[in-house]
Amino acid sequence: MTTLADPVPGGRPGDVDRATSLGERLAGEGVHGIVLAYVDTAGIGRVKAVPTAKLASAVAWGVGMSPVFDTFLANDHIVTTDVLGSPDGDLRLYPDLDQLVVLAGQPGWAWAPVDRITQDGDRHPGCSRTFLRRIVADAAHEHGLTFRAGIEIEWAVGLDSAPEGEFVPATSGPAYGATRQVELSDYLAEVLAALAAQGVDVDQIHPEYAAGQFEVSVGALDPVAAADRSVLVRQTVRAVARRHGLRVSFSPAVLARGVGNGGHVHLSAWRDGRNLHSGGEGRHGMTADAESFVAGVLARLPALTAVTAPSPASHLRLKPSQWAGVFTCWGLETRETAIRVVTGTAGLRDQQANLEVKPVDLAANPYLALGCLIAAGLDGLASGASLPEEVSGDPAGLPAEDAAARGVRRLPTSLAESVERFRADATLRAALGPVLADAVVAVREGEIAAVHGLDDDRVAAAYRWKY
Repeated sequence: MTTLADPVPGGRPGDVDRATSLGERLAGEGVHGIVLAYVDTAGIGRVKAVPTAKLASAVAWGVGMSPVFDTFLANDHIVTTDVLGSPDGDLRLYPDLDQLVVLAGQPGWAWAPVDRITQDGDRHPGCSRTFLRRIVADAAHEHGLTFRAGIEIEWAVGLDSAPEGEFVPATSGPAYGATRQVELSDYLAEVLAALAAQGVDVDQIHPEYAAGQFEVSVGALDPVAAADRSVLVRQTVRAVARRHGLRVSFSPAVLARGVGNGGHVHLSAWRDGRNLHSGGEGRHGMTADAESFVAGVLARLPALTAVTAPSPASHLRLKPSQWAGVFTCWGLETRETAIRVVTGTAGLRDQQANLEVKPVDLAANPYLALGCLIAAGLDGLASGASLPEEVSGDPAGLPAEDAAARGVRRLPTSLAESVERFRADATLRAALGPVLADAVVAVREGEIAAVHGLDDDRVAAAYRWKY
């Protein structure tokens, strides 16, 4: 993994020679092209690709890509800030060789995430991967912390033969039902085989609650690698589906009503090899620093939703009593609170304990989401923030006076409200820097304008196949 100290053009010393050798080996294995992947501010995966023979050139000099995509909307319309959205200029995409994998679900192709660099060799201030790496590096330098993160992937499987734009579930049966696993057994088996071939360790895969919905949980990694993995897993799930005559949607709300697709984030902070969420003297084994970290995330959740739930479709998913975590509270293994404290199984708690942030979906750019969550947690840690009383059961059932006394509030109910809270949050905006923070606001306001006047059904349809 590259670090902020590494020279980017050409990567680390020897990377060009390494890329030359790797390209020759891949070509001999029948790999014809390399997908260069990143995620834009709207949460859309964007790519360029080069022939395998050009891998060394891409590592040495990058591949051209316009910076205008920082202010693309999900419908490919363009908004602007004072520095972004112009047709002028160019960037270079530099592939990370350490994360390059052969795509088992797309024969003939390999894949690598990229860093976006200016033509003068400087790090582009709008590069979300660079932002996350900076946040992680600052945490290590200032607090002696490292992190482990994992992003759950939920998706709905539909028939590719369905009428254009419509969603027809590819399987029947109840939530978590064996029928669904049986009916899509071949597809799911190939997903598992492809992920294994790509070095992705899968913890579990199962049918979920909504129609045609499944979930895969993968092993935790450092945050940058975890965000890379989230992008790779979705690329794989989609590619394998097409080979089976299926179509998948990662949209937060495939349909206007019912349970949507989440992208819950699991996150743990570590110091000197010790998990701060286990073995401490605080509640449920948390150390004092872990409690303050969780308190920092909790305090900034209303503003964070502009990054973690960034689509108009996100707010069709964020409904009470649907395990979406729409109240500002936390609880032990409580799936209705915005933050679920996970202790893990007895005997493995020192490794497994973490916090799960639930108001996150897969319209979110994973690098922005993880970076902002960590920044919020670090702010809580630095200030010694106190974690409020925990909540059990469904917060929606709390009497109004009790909820107010305990600080339990509904998260923003619209994207416009999320943006308003984000604008007012100096900590998150400072963490992102002015270029990225302004891009977040501009893109969210563009999405709001794009669906103005649409009812819920049309909003769901507008984003159904975008993510």
